[in-house]
Amino acid sequence: MSISLTRSLSQIDQWSVGHRTHHNVVMTGSLRLGNRAWTDLSPSVTVLIPIGSCEQHGPHLPVDTDTRIAEAVSDGAARRLADVIVAPAIAYGASGEHAGFAGTLSFGTATTRDLLIELGRSGDWAARLVFVNGHGGNHEAVRAAVDVLRSEGRHVLDWWPTGEPGDLHAGRIETSVMLHLAPDLIGPIPAPVEPPPFTALITDGVMAHSSSGVLGDPTGASAAEGARILAAWIDDLTSAVESGSS
Repeated sequence: MSISLTRSLSQIDQWSVGHRTHHNVVMTGSLRLGNRAWTDLSPSVTVLIPIGSCEQHGPHLPVDTDTRIAEAVSDGAARRLADVIVAPAIAYGASGEHAGFAGTLSFGTATTRDLLIELGRSGDWAARLVFVNGHGGNHEAVRAAVDVLRSEGRHVLDWWPTGEPGDLHAGRIETSVMLHLAPDLIGPIPAPVEPPPFTALITDGVMAHSSSGVLGDPTGASAAEGARILAAWIDDLTSAVESGSS
């Protein structure tokens, strides 16, 4: 690419008036931690940390579904709250129950727990951390990490979206939310699969009970329903952060 360096710097200087200097042209008001300089951050800031997974979500949803949803809920809550920013997402978690399906990459529960503990310890510069968990398989690791961090005197919360019995994975709820968030990534809707008891999924794995990877009924999912579900989750996370409960 051919461009005049002098002209480029001049344009940046003009753009940055009222924002930051030309050494960093990111707007100070950005809600993403990755877009901030360290000097932009106040000691009173709350950091939302989206936690997802990289795992199969049936033949119709992308493998980063949980991560996308956790980020979307975090972004929505951050827009409503003062002095709240969203950290880069943790895009891997404990997904051992999805072993055997292409696209699934997993840390496992123990490693996910340890990663979150160390991440929480490193965040002492912030007033509070909130783990926004988008993957049910991370629940044990997140809860264990929060228990350790709280026992050490740190202010840490955890949150995850509510669901419905019988709609465990890649069913109507996730399909609807993803139709709202990323409709261009959604494939043909597969047939429903009746999920087994949750304990059977942990011991047997998903593939033993669903060759498609679906556990629920994605038929009837819609973007409009997904928008309503996402809005309700954002409301819930916002309330949790405001009240300091998890």
